[in-house]
Amino acid sequence: MLNVDDARSSGTNARWTAIYDDIKAAILAHNIAPGTKLPEDELCEVYSVSRTLVRAALQALSHDHLVQLEPNRGAFVAKPTKREAREVFEARALIEPKVAAMAAALAKPVDVRALRRHLDEEHKAVHEGRQGDAVLLSARFHEAIAEIADQSILIDFVRLLCSRSALIISLYSRRSDTLCDSRAHRALVDAIASHSEIDAFKLMTDHLDDLLSGIDISEREISHRRLTEILGRS
Repeated sequence: MLNVDDARSSGTNARWTAIYDDIKAAILAHNIAPGTKLPEDELCEVYSVSRTLVRAALQALSHDHLVQLEPNRGAFVAKPTKREAREVFEARALIEPKVAAMAAALAKPVDVRALRRHLDEEHKAVHEGRQGDAVLLSARFHEAIAEIADQSILIDFVRLLCSRSALIISLYSRRSDTLCDSRAHRALVDAIASHSEIDAFKLMTDHLDDLLSGIDISEREISHRRLTEILGRS
């Protein structure tokens, strides 16, 4: 299977990234259910590209834990278990409150302005019913806080955990406000803006606890529609 770095170096990055973005959005928007097979030949037909590009996109999705690649069986949309969901959020609860406190200590006015602009984008996505975009923006908000904390290792951990929890939240949330609690995010930004490390720590802890409480891991019916129909191409 093609290595993602090889795809970048051969100049195909933009093409497989577009495929990756489209499939990722479809998964997070509930259009492709967990456990659904993603046949390479059908994806080649959908996007009118070679298997090389499809494989690069699928490998990138597997790095994000959105897709599972199984030897001799192919690619499937990841299907997180209840245990995996809890472990992901427990890991976030160990890391992100400390990261939020560090961000509060270091945040500059330009950082706070960027976070507030991001909140506006989140609110707009939720208001317009763009569920997949809302989940991705929510994850990106948490990553942005980690970037303000300016700890490269912690940034990598937060990105990985947010990617995994984005799938869990998108697929298994049982409340509409689980996708993006704008009040919680705004309170976090206010704490960071005022350099209140204690408040940022507590608010992040409470926010993650609330996210987990809104998760309901249960069996969902796998769609039998062709990917051509799901992904909106003829």
